[in-house]
Amino acid sequence: MANPFARLTKSLIAPAITLLAAGTAFAGTGLAQPATTLPFETHAAFFSRETRQPKPLDPQVFVRAPGAPAAVGPQGIRHVAGYRNALLADKATLPVFSADGRALGFDLGQWLGARGEVVLMPLPSGGEKVIAVFAGLKPGGVYSLFENHFDQKPIGFTPLDGRGADNNFVAGKDGRGAITLAAPHALTSVNAVLLVYHADGKSHGVSRGAIGVTAQHQLIAKLP
Repeated sequence: MANPFARLTKSLIAPAITLLAAGTAFAGTGLAQPATTLPFETHAAFFSRETRQPKPLDPQVFVRAPGAPAAVGPQGIRHVAGYRNALLADKATLPVFSADGRALGFDLGQWLGARGEVVLMPLPSGGEKVIAVFAGLKPGGVYSLFENHFDQKPIGFTPLDGRGADNNFVAGKDGRGAITLAAPHALTSVNAVLLVYHADGKSHGVSRGAIGVTAQHQLIAKLP
């Protein structure tokens, strides 16, 4: 059976690359700068690998754990009693919650099942055209794209469009989403494209929101 996400990627990204390439040639050379296509992975898997968690987990999503005390998780997020960080090995059917115990409206399998790809195409201005497509998102969910700055301590985050105005989108009824925007500068190996889910249904401009409470990192694409 054909992969529906592959069809989505082909139908949305391929024509966009063709159109963008025509408008991003070096002045006076007629040569287009190459585009970079990256797959997204779950933020949970990325975080667990980078921080060498003994049990891979999601630092921003929680499951019920009767008797568990209130505590601070591995990313410094305080959660209420009766919950713990979701483990990647937990049952996929477990409902997931925010750090304050509010239901996110889906189960762990749905949360970890999101996927996507992003295309980065340098512009003559020094910025970058960004095209991202997703599947397996929460139908009607509000999302934003942010940029990770791994060269900052602590790690910095800025809206991918630089303003927090054009980096937001709402997933369709089928859980798919697509967004095109212009980043003010080209991304490098110290950056990543981050998909933030807004549990409160609101984008927050230049802010991601309250991490683990109203905002959760779902997918990430680290530049090589």
